[in-house]
Amino acid sequence: METDIQQNCFHPQYEPTRGDKESATVQPSKSITDSDPSSDDCQTELERRKKIEGRQKFSRLGWKRLVVILIVEAVALGSLSLPSAFATLGMVGGVISSVGIGLLATYASYEVGAVKLKYPEVEHYGDIGRLILGEKGFWIITVVFIFQLVLSVGSHCLTGIIALADITQSEVCTVVFGLVSALILLLLAIPPTFADIAILGYIDVASIFTAIGITIIATGVQNTRNNNSSSRSDWSAWPKENVSFSTAMVAMNNIVFAYSFAPAIPSFMNEMHTPKDYTKAIYTLGVIEIVIYTLIGSLVYLFVGKDVQSPALLSAGPLMSRIAFGVALPVVFISGSINTSLIARYIHAHVYRHSVVRYVNTKKGWITWISLVAVLTFVSWIVAQAIPVFSTILSISAALLGSGLCFYIPAITWFVLVKEGNWFSPSNLQRASYNGIVFLFGIGVLVCGMYANIVNLVSDGLYD
Repeated sequence: METDIQQNCFHPQYEPTRGDKESATVQPSKSITDSDPSSDDCQTELERRKKIEGRQKFSRLGWKRLVVILIVEAVALGSLSLPSAFATLGMVGGVISSVGIGLLATYASYEVGAVKLKYPEVEHYGDIGRLILGEKGFWIITVVFIFQLVLSVGSHCLTGIIALADITQSEVCTVVFGLVSALILLLLAIPPTFADIAILGYIDVASIFTAIGITIIATGVQNTRNNNSSSRSDWSAWPKENVSFSTAMVAMNNIVFAYSFAPAIPSFMNEMHTPKDYTKAIYTLGVIEIVIYTLIGSLVYLFVGKDVQSPALLSAGPLMSRIAFGVALPVVFISGSINTSLIARYIHAHVYRHSVVRYVNTKKGWITWISLVAVLTFVSWIVAQAIPVFSTILSISAALLGSGLCFYIPAITWFVLVKEGNWFSPSNLQRASYNGIVFLFGIGVLVCGMYANIVNLVSDGLYD
């Protein structure tokens, strides 16, 4: 019995026992932690058994569940800022930006997955940094990745505050609503595997689609009533009059944030039983996001006009916005909790990479996991209190962090890690041109986006 267990520990196989089914139980492929100095023969039989169980538990994710998780992680708060972005950029600029940035983000995510396939030892985004720049690269990308997700969770906590205040219409201090939001985010982030969280994802997907549908229908009805009176929507095909560069760039940053899902790809793929199927999930998500974002941005802007609010649910009218926020509460908290889980998995797996604790199936594993989730949630709550403007927090996250994690770093990975064969082969020339465009776009968002954020923050400070 002990010999069998040791063989499973030393020679894990990468074969689903039930084909390519979502619930497949597998022995995962050998990862960076399987060759660590603390070999299995130094562990007790209980530890070896827990290690095998842990590997099985963290290798149950199929591409269909991955699509659900990606939709939950991606199609959330970003979609609520799009109508406001369309109002700034105009209908033409908004549609072009939504489709164009969506295509770039989808391709960049494909390249991130290509790195994971070529280098199976990559478990999280920071490991890609290690391949490029060694330990320095690992820590740079790790810090950026964590900050980006903390800002994202902070934006979910902030949206929870806005939603609870709008639903209750009470005079309760926003700090109280913030604590309630943080507690819900904490509880939902406790399940340690993405396959388990995917179950909540179905509720999340139904929630966001229903809330958006309510908003579109409500604003459409209002627009019809207005057309029968003296007031009607003042939407325009072109940008607002006298719109400044910084204002337009902040709107663009909000669209960039909506497509910021590339950094999560390696972490999700690390729990897939068939990692090569990630392309199915990426392409499916890309199409869904582009269609949904373009429809949300254009329809709500069409019905409401230039005065559309951010988050967009506030534009549905006093009663309908409360209903829409009530329906949207699951997406606010479930999507935020997935981002918390991403950070926690990243940190927990690294700290306990040579221990069975990393699998969160022992007493110490659960204690350390829940403690880490609690600390991360608290930090995100502080972020929500420190930057209480929805569009600003999304814009800063997109320009400073998302520009690199989602665009120019994925482009660099192809040039440094993925490219094979002759530079002048048709396939390499094609991919080089694609990645060149993605790289330049990412650098542009970083430089222009941060300039715009600084200008806006200074301006807000002067007028407040």
